[in-house]
Amino acid sequence: VHGAQIRKMSLDLDKYIEQLSRCEYIKESEVKALSNKAMEILKEESNVVKLDSPMTVCGDIHGQFSDLVELFKVGGECPETNYIFMGDYVDRGLYSVETFLLLLALKVRYPERMTLIRGNHESRQITQVYGFYDECLRKYGSVNVWKMCTEIFDYLPLAAVIDDKIFCVHGGLSPQINSLDDMKTIDRKQEAPHEGPMCDLMWSDPEEISGWTLNPRGAGYTFGGDVVQKFLQDNNLQLICRSHQLAMEGYKPLFNDQLVTIWSAPNYCYRCGNVAAILELDENLNKNYKIFEAAPQDMRGVPTKRGAPDYFLLSLIHI
Repeated sequence: VHGAQIRKMSLDLDKYIEQLSRCEYIKESEVKALSNKAMEILKEESNVVKLDSPMTVCGDIHGQFSDLVELFKVGGECPETNYIFMGDYVDRGLYSVETFLLLLALKVRYPERMTLIRGNHESRQITQVYGFYDECLRKYGSVNVWKMCTEIFDYLPLAAVIDDKIFCVHGGLSPQINSLDDMKTIDRKQEAPHEGPMCDLMWSDPEEISGWTLNPRGAGYTFGGDVVQKFLQDNNLQLICRSHQLAMEGYKPLFNDQLVTIWSAPNYCYRCGNVAAILELDENLNKNYKIFEAAPQDMRGVPTKRGAPDYFLLSLIHI
């Protein structure tokens, strides 16, 4: 019986993945089943997940489903390629439901091959402003799926380390965190707080400054190259990968290549004109950035001429 249950689970997951890959959202009951399986896996993961190369590192997606399909064309399908996505799966784009559920289904189907960490948009408060809440309500007729997804958000890890050398996080560093062990003591299973070390990991930004300053976003800090260098030295690391900020060329190295911003949502908000990137790391951690453009117009949904939803018109400060 146990073997039959395992096989049935795999069949269901393959069905979910096939359907979601066509940008067709699954039933609420199926989201519930998927969420339950995902919770079992995620609650066992550390705040800082240890990963092995080779690995492909991806930045923000923001509900741009057709561009996620482009990303997989460029980087290879999971499980043939190992992936880490650094958060911000939802909001802004028109297909946050399909985007997040596809990535979650891949995580459950191939837990060793797909890693999802938490971004600042994986939050109840932010998603009620920037589109995901409204999208769930529109597609399912209730907020139940939004509630399931936001509960999953609480269980997503905060960071990852590849080969003990490359640190991956959505936003950046925190003045309250000096070591990876400091991160492991955080109780992450909660709504994203407005301040403190967990908040900083999801909200902070690098800047050409010395030390720390308050972040103009209103959450987290900005931090300079000296902070990055000390963190790398103290933790025997060689690179910080993060997302959280639009990079017009898809990626933006800083501080003599000690930190890189990776952005994976091309033509962000269907209007910014940027390209996107992913970072391929081989077994020796050699870096290969792959650039890709937005999916062809006939493959994507775009805002109608009746006017964009309010969350397209809001300031981009909460990228």
